[in-house]
Amino acid sequence: MPTVVIRPAVEADSSVIMRFVRELAEFEREPQSVKSSEEDLRRDGWGETPMFEALIAELDGEAVGFALTSRTYSTWEGRPGLFVEDLYVTPAARRYGVGRKLLAAIARRAVERGYRRVDLNVLDWNPARGFYDRIGFRQLQEWLPYRLTGDGLAALAAETA
Repeated sequence: MPTVVIRPAVEADSSVIMRFVRELAEFEREPQSVKSSEEDLRRDGWGETPMFEALIAELDGEAVGFALTSRTYSTWEGRPGLFVEDLYVTPAARRYGVGRKLLAAIARRAVERGYRRVDLNVLDWNPARGFYDRIGFRQLQEWLPYRLTGDGLAALAAETA
């Protein structure tokens, strides 16, 4: 059985993370939507004010996946949480429990820090939904995601008080 190691990402992993981001976007049928760069990752993950943390999954020493999280805050819980922005494992490595180990590492990080929850989004057609269900994640039926970007964001920001 191959050895799976989960480790914190370092700045030198930016190119690997960027490759995985592009592979994930391909899988999600939106490769044209990736606007970020390795420089963005370096600045925002290891700059003066880090905006995210990442984990790298290695299978027998080769990077085969990653998870990228950022901190959230729940006014109802009165505690922070973690949001999993991206979780990706290469197709060939999916049968070795890599995704589960990445999520377990995220859960440990949350518990060690006193955080109360871990959130993520999954596309409705993604077969990984069953994987998340088996781990214990639950789909929030009554909560619908909304997003403001592009022209709508600029227009609202331009409104005067």
